[in-house]
Amino acid sequence: MVKTALVLLADGAEEMEAVITIDTLRRGEVEVTVAGVEGDQVIPCSRGVKIQPDCDLATAISKGPFDAVVLPGGLQSAKILSKLESVKDILKDQEKCGRIIGAICAAPMALKEHQIHRGKNVTCYPALKSIFDEKSHNYTEARVVQDGTLITSQGPATALEFALTLTETLVGREKRDLVAKEMLV
Repeated sequence: MVKTALVLLADGAEEMEAVITIDTLRRGEVEVTVAGVEGDQVIPCSRGVKIQPDCDLATAISKGPFDAVVLPGGLQSAKILSKLESVKDILKDQEKCGRIIGAICAAPMALKEHQIHRGKNVTCYPALKSIFDEKSHNYTEARVVQDGTLITSQGPATALEFALTLTETLVGREKRDLVAKEMLV
């Protein structure tokens, strides 16, 4: 059965984290849906790149559930993801059903805000580590952290490691290694 992933995009998303993750998962033959959390219009990213989502969030949800839900970073995007009840609902369902959640850079702040995977090990953009405390999550300095079905990473330079970890978790080590080899990693 084909594995599926939902990538949530909001204004100000970090484009490298979004595109590297989307591309790597698709190379791993994961069916990726890119959803605009506030509509299906073009998303202006943090460095001016514009990304056209496949659909809006409501349409994406109707196609679910997804094996993985991924939150790219970007501070503006992370703030939007942190305040939306629709994002909270998706993340709570993923957590309850034991499905994968991935968050990179500033996006792990949405995990804290929505109280997702409390007590788990996480990483994020290092300048934001103070948002986590012993009551929410256990922060670590690692580039990528996998704690069960939760995968977090630090930022643009770690996006490929993050994406490959998601790929391996979804479709296995052999497919991950093939994707990495073809990308000259």
